[in-house]
This record gives sequence, C-alpha cells and structure tokens, in this order.
Amino acid sequence: MLKNYIGLGAVMVMLLTAGCGGPQESAQQKAVPVRAIKILQQNVQITNEYAGQVQAKNEVKIQARVSGNIIEKMVSGGDLVKAGQPLYRIDGTQYESTLLSAQAQLVQAEVNLENARTDTERYQSLLNAAAIAEQRLTTQKAAERQNEALVSSYRALVRKAQDDVNSTLVVSPIDGRIDVNDVSVGTYVQAGSTALVTVGALDPVFVQFNMSENEYLNLRQISQNNLANSGWGDNVMITLSNGAAYPLSGKVTQADRSLANNSGTLALKASFANPDGILIPGMFARVKIAGAPIKNAVLVPQRAVQQILDKSLVTVVNAENKAEPRAVTLGEKVGSFWLVKDGLTVNDIVVVEGLTKVQEGAALDVTIVTPAELALSINS
Repeated sequence: MLKNYIGLGAVMVMLLTAGCGGPQESAQQKAVPVRAIKILQQNVQITNEYAGQVQAKNEVKIQARVSGNIIEKMVSGGDLVKAGQPLYRIDGTQYESTLLSAQAQLVQAEVNLENARTDTERYQSLLNAAAIAEQRLTTQKAAERQNEALVSSYRALVRKAQDDVNSTLVVSPIDGRIDVNDVSVGTYVQAGSTALVTVGALDPVFVQFNMSENEYLNLRQISQNNLANSGWGDNVMITLSNGAAYPLSGKVTQADRSLANNSGTLALKASFANPDGILIPGMFARVKIAGAPIKNAVLVPQRAVQQILDKSLVTVVNAENKAEPRAVTLGEKVGSFWLVKDGLTVNDIVVVEGLTKVQEGAALDVTIVTPAELALSINS
C-alpha cells in the first residue's frame, strides 16, 4: 500500500511539473521563424525603360530621274554599297539623241550670234561715216541681243539633255545597304514616281522610343534645357529581343517638337554606333536610361511585397515581435527593391522570408539579415 502511495505521488509531481512548463513551451512552439530586413533609405537614381525600335539614321528611297527600261543592273538585293557606286543603267538612246540635237542647235545659234556681232561692228563704222541711218544700227543691236538669248537658251537645253543622259546611270547617294525589293532588268521606270531601291546607312543608327507626358515633365524639373542637349540621356543602354545587352552605349540626340496626337507621348531618338552591323532597322529593343535622382528614398525588397487584389502589402515586425500587415504605396522598381511612396519608414522591419507561414498577430522568431546576405542590390 505504501508503495502505491509513493508511485501516485511521483506521478502527481510529474504532472504538476509538466503543467507548470506547458504554457511557455506552447508559446515557443507558436513563434514562427522568419528572416526580416530593416527598411533602407538612401539616394537612388531611377532607371526608366522604354520600348524602342531601330531605324536607319539616313535612309533614301532612290527613284528614277528619267523614264525608260532598265538595261543593266550592277547590284543584288541586300548588297553593301558606297556613295557614288553605280546601281542601274536606264536605256539612254533617246536622251543621247536629244543631247546631240541640242548641241547642234547651240552651235548654229553661236554662229548666228558671231555673224550678228560682226554686222553690228560694220554698221557702227558705217554710221560713224554717216553712210547709214542710226535706226539701222539700232535694229542690228536688237538682232544681236536676240541671238545672245538664243545661245543661252540652247546652252540650257544642252545642259538639260546632258543631265538626262547622266541620269540614265543611277548611283547610290550614300554608303549603306540596299533592300531586297529592287527592280529587275527590263522593267520600265517612270521618272519621279518609280522607286528603284531603298538604301539605308548602317553606322550609326537611331533607336526611337516614346515617353509619357508625366515622364517628360518630371525630367524637365531637373533639366531646364532641351532634353536632347541637357546631359540627360548621355548613357543610353539597350537590350535586344533575345535578352542580350548591346555592348555599346548610345546618346539621345533628338526630341520631337510636340506630343503625338494619338498616344500623347513624346518621340525621342538615341544614336548608337553600329560598327559590326548588329543593329538592323526594324529591330525591337528595350531602352534603359537613368532618370531623375531621388534623395532619401525609402526602399523595400520586392520579395517582401505581396500583391492582393489591387493592394500591395508587407508584413511588419512590430515592437512585440508580432506580425503586422501593412498596406504600402509603391513607386518604381529600383534594382531588387521597390520605391515606397507611403506606408513605411526607415525604422520599420519587414519580413522577407517565411511569409507563407505568417498570420496577422502571430509571434515571430526574427532573424535580421542584410541586403548583401540576400544578394539584393539597387543596381540589379
């Protein structure tokens, strides 16, 4: 019997001991382990991104200056050409005949002019000797001026005919590459209306992009001059459609005089060197330009933000080490961070890992980490 009492007492002691330690152990089990980071505040420069398209800096649609059939083609579609290089020859038979006729007419007019000048000199001598009336000399001088006018007229006709003959040989006006939509030998071309081929310069090239009205106004606050001459846009980078970064930087050199009526955006062009011919007109690219600097910007890691419907929420570690959901107003992305416009201060700590296990008011077992430990950067 005594042994039974001793055993019962031992069990009671164990139960009491367990009962005393239970609440503390239960509280410890409910503390959710999370990793958190202190809100950053520092000066940053926003990088703006735009959709852009490559354009030839100098593109010329070559048209025939004289009409006729193409009798010779010196290039193939897609060839690289130099300024002055022959491209096509147009049948020039009729233009050569016109030139010969004009030259003959000019010679005849020059002979008539020479005869008129000789007669004028003779009539002047006769008038001095009182052998003729003055009216006869006056009439002769008028005839001489008429012949001079005819000579000038025929010289112009010869020049025009020579230009037409020269225009039967079509040459490239610039260095560049011709497109593949060219005309074939035998095609009849009409002066001033038939496009023979288009040639575009390859180096340098433009990348055109558009910015919104608000972005333009924000930039004007830091640059009182014309955007293209203000220093903004001196270091433009582009990413090609396959995700590759173009190795050379460009510079914004042109800004349109007005906003586009249909989109309300401002068109700008950045010039890029293209020594290897990588950039081709019509190619799409993502344009990246450093924008306006922001002082004492409040930054929160992107991974700390949860999007629920139309709200952005973060989980703040409050003074009692408990989870406190908080709505925030976000701005632009800055590397691995969001720019925070409202909702957080530099003294706040937010959860960055373990968010899926956290509920509102839950006790947290917090491990403070740094941006470097999470490989976070404002430049990435």
